[in-house]
Amino acid sequence: MAEIRTVTTLKHKRDEISASIRMYEKKIAQARADMAHVAAAIRIFEASDRPADLAKYVDHYRLFKRGEPWAICAAALVGGPQTTKELALALMRAKGLDLADAVLAKAIGHRLIHSLRMQEKQGRVRREGKRKGVSVWRLPANGD
Repeated sequence: MAEIRTVTTLKHKRDEISASIRMYEKKIAQARADMAHVAAAIRIFEASDRPADLAKYVDHYRLFKRGEPWAICAAALVGGPQTTKELALALMRAKGLDLADAVLAKAIGHRLIHSLRMQEKQGRVRREGKRKGVSVWRLPANGD
């Protein structure tokens, strides 16, 4: 038996409405994603200078001004030789960062190694060797 024309028309209308709903749901999902991106941008631009406000995934290269890591390390080395790990913790302490964050400490330590090697080439610091696989640094004596 053939369908009644009214039922066929209603089914067609139901399919149109269903397609519209799917399209609007996609637009809503896109709008939510856009809103999340805008909110993240706002958080970046509203960020204060307080280390506690930094996101865990912050770019650690922007934590320090040019030459600041070396200045902090030089001040720490006045007290005597220190390992790269100890100097990285001194940098974190000076910036008020979480000393328990091992990932951040390791990242800062890797960056610090490069900085210290450049200072070593210029004669501003000496490498004394290694302690437990970590380089030990000291300031040069007057005769060095």
